[in-house]
Amino acid sequence: MVREFVGFLKQYGVIGLAIAVIIGGKLNLLVTSLVNDLITPLILQPALKAAGVASIYELSYNGIMYGKVLGAGIDFIIVAWIVFIFAKKVMKEELVAKR
Repeated sequence: MVREFVGFLKQYGVIGLAIAVIIGGKLNLLVTSLVNDLITPLILQPALKAAGVASIYELSYNGIMYGKVLGAGIDFIIVAWIVFIFAKKVMKEELVAKR
């Protein structure tokens, strides 16, 4: 029964999927930290000072926390860009390997 289970895992790529999910989660933490702790403060520091806040997530207007949306948008764009670059590289290597 254990052999069947291991065969199932191998046949359907469950182990690879699990590894991808774990690496994807850690990549998300890394990129979120990059955005929140490095890029956003460097790029938006003058605007944040003018608004009187220390973090983009504190930006609000009449209770609407638009800073959280801006931060999530920046985070999404950077994650999407990294995934695009990675996928492009992997697809290129895959095409070269098929030749």
